[in-house]
Amino acid sequence: MVHATPFLLVLSLAIVAPVFSTRKCVLTGRWINDLGSNMTIMAVNEKGEFLGSYHTAVTASGNEIKVSPLQGSQHRTDKNSQATFGFTVNWSFSDSVTVFTGQCFVDEEGKEVLKTMWLLRSHVDSIKDDWKATMVGINIFTRLR
Repeated sequence: MVHATPFLLVLSLAIVAPVFSTRKCVLTGRWINDLGSNMTIMAVNEKGEFLGSYHTAVTASGNEIKVSPLQGSQHRTDKNSQATFGFTVNWSFSDSVTVFTGQCFVDEEGKEVLKTMWLLRSHVDSIKDDWKATMVGINIFTRLR
């Protein structure tokens, strides 16, 4: 029986490992990022389009933070379990818009992670101030349970 234990261990890993590697990352649901902002993505339709809401935890404006609408698109493919996507947040409490682009991953531990990069465009009063109107950053989202 002692000789069978390593064989059974290898056999069980061979059976279980493909399950983790083929697990798809699903974009729909509730997410939280590294800054504490929350996002909800509704169902993705057959064209890859989706709607949702975004509640930021951070702002440079002095305005009261409000939940803001988002709309986006996911790359449609049946072969790729790590989907790419993009979405726009039209901030309800300021004269700015943010666009996000990213990819949905399943990490080594089986957790879904959204790796994103964003551009935030703020309103400025003149073309002279255009230089300070756009910020860029990254966020990592994990699924809220």
